[in-house]
Amino acid sequence: MRWIIRLMVLALVFVVIAVGSILMLPSERIARIAADQIAQATGRKVEMTGETKVSFYPVLGISTGRTTVANADWSDKGPMFQADSFKVGVDPQALFGGAIRITGLEAVNPHILLQKDSSGRVNWEINVEGVSTTGGGTETAPAESSQLALTLDRALITGAQLTYIDGEAGSTTQIKDVNFDMRWPSYTGEASIDASFRPAQEVVSITGRIARLDHLIDGAVSDFAVQIGTEGGQVDFNGQVSSQPQAAGRISAELADSSRFMTSLGLAPLDLPEGFGRKASVTGDLTYGEDGRLSLRNLTAGLDHNRLTGGVDLITSGARPRIEAQLDAGALDLSALAPESEGEAGAKEAGTAVDTGWSKAPIDASALGLADAQIALSAESVDLGTFNFGRTRVLATVDNSRAVFALKELAGYGGTVAGEFVANNRSGLSVGGNMTARGMDMEKLLTDAAGITRFATTGDMSLRFLGVGQSVHAIMNSLSGELSLGTGRGVISGFDLDKLMRSGDVTGGTTVFDEMSASFAIKDGNMQGDDLKMSMPLARATGTGRIGLGAQDLNYTFTPSLLEGDSRKGLAIPVRIKGPWANPKIYPDLEAAIDLNFKAEKEKLKDDAREEVQKAMRKSSA
Repeated sequence: MRWIIRLMVLALVFVVIAVGSILMLPSERIARIAADQIAQATGRKVEMTGETKVSFYPVLGISTGRTTVANADWSDKGPMFQADSFKVGVDPQALFGGAIRITGLEAVNPHILLQKDSSGRVNWEINVEGVSTTGGGTETAPAESSQLALTLDRALITGAQLTYIDGEAGSTTQIKDVNFDMRWPSYTGEASIDASFRPAQEVVSITGRIARLDHLIDGAVSDFAVQIGTEGGQVDFNGQVSSQPQAAGRISAELADSSRFMTSLGLAPLDLPEGFGRKASVTGDLTYGEDGRLSLRNLTAGLDHNRLTGGVDLITSGARPRIEAQLDAGALDLSALAPESEGEAGAKEAGTAVDTGWSKAPIDASALGLADAQIALSAESVDLGTFNFGRTRVLATVDNSRAVFALKELAGYGGTVAGEFVANNRSGLSVGGNMTARGMDMEKLLTDAAGITRFATTGDMSLRFLGVGQSVHAIMNSLSGELSLGTGRGVISGFDLDKLMRSGDVTGGTTVFDEMSASFAIKDGNMQGDDLKMSMPLARATGTGRIGLGAQDLNYTFTPSLLEGDSRKGLAIPVRIKGPWANPKIYPDLEAAIDLNFKAEKEKLKDDAREEVQKAMRKSSA
């Protein structure tokens, strides 16, 4: 704000010198003398070309052709200010009374260059008497602007271009097509602003009201209202601000297209999943302090179909921005985060049937490095697409591209889950976790996790895993870790063990069991286990084999054995379960069954045959 006031005072000096000292000189002479006097007052070289006109009544003013104000002597980036034409006028009656009333200030197609060098020096420090400086060092005494009794009927800038070069950050920002219309009829009264600019391809409009601009100039607080609008949406703020800078007030945003709103401001587009704010409606109480902390309290946010309430802090004073938040939600739909299989992705594009296979599309996890964070989230339910949970409390912590999600409370599938999930993108993406589950409905869980619908029971399990890769396919095929589970009474659908044992028929039916336990070692995307144990009323069973997490397939042998009793003999018939998760083949392994059940008979037949051969050889030799 102060550099704008300095330009206004500079224009005022321009009028007083040009008109008050050289009333009847030719226009070229007026321009040259005015330029020399302004250069002495500001320490910057000023050039004016083209026709110069002076008016005395009813407005005391001057207009020039092309006007240039030099940059700081340490800069080699060209003029600080240049315009095709420049006009300024003051009220002579007010001037004679000791006040300064600028009736009009107009610049056509000005180019304004603001620059900070690598040491923190800024080029907008100009030596205008009565206005304080705010450079990279300690600030001088506040400006005694009120002594100027300054007012501005209208300041009009059209077709401006603003360039900001930050030598410390190594960045250059350019804003084109800036139009600025400001009215400030009373020094102690309200100032209004109507502006537009084009930082990218679309026009951004700003309308604002400053209740006491003189307070802002002097470093005090003023009521302030502003509205920023683009094709993507609109943001409104109504509260109080100061030039410290500080702000406090009510903010609201209605964004029909969040990504378009950001690109309209010249920022990077937002590639947000559905449910994360492609369309957003936000209201809250905003405060911003000199410590660089931006706070939103009493926050209500509509992010697509999701609704959140709570509070958020953004701290900008550290090496990286830091977000601290406490958020509550009702039914939270995050189904867009679910990994999509390769077949599903292709089917969406081609309209064909879905095949199996994890997606090979690259995962962009760069967002983990944008800011550090500590976010506490609670929700009545969470839909993750693949999994659905009830009451949820999660603490998410992000530190230098590594995110840890601690499960404080996670209810679902009839039970509870505890543990943590980690996503690390410090040197390539990896995901891992260490979780335990109690009282889970295994049928619903396995149906959601792997499409396995034939195993119905309630049980406990523990899982530790780690996967590395830049796609879901790579991660699933690299998984390592371990899994153990134990269940109570349950049912296996798809075959009847009793019918299998009596006739070898595995088609249809169900098998009831009393309990089951198993453990698996996970390596290279495969779960390998050989200690499955299952007890049934009339039989027991063991299991061994491989479950392909990466390939989404099975190659497992389930071996039930009838229990021996007074009237029956133990009988074992291995069952092979082989093929894709969605449709595995189930069939008895008859060769293995013969080996298991008739091993003694086979050995006796071999012994009998060997004895007969030996008898025949003895007879022939005799």
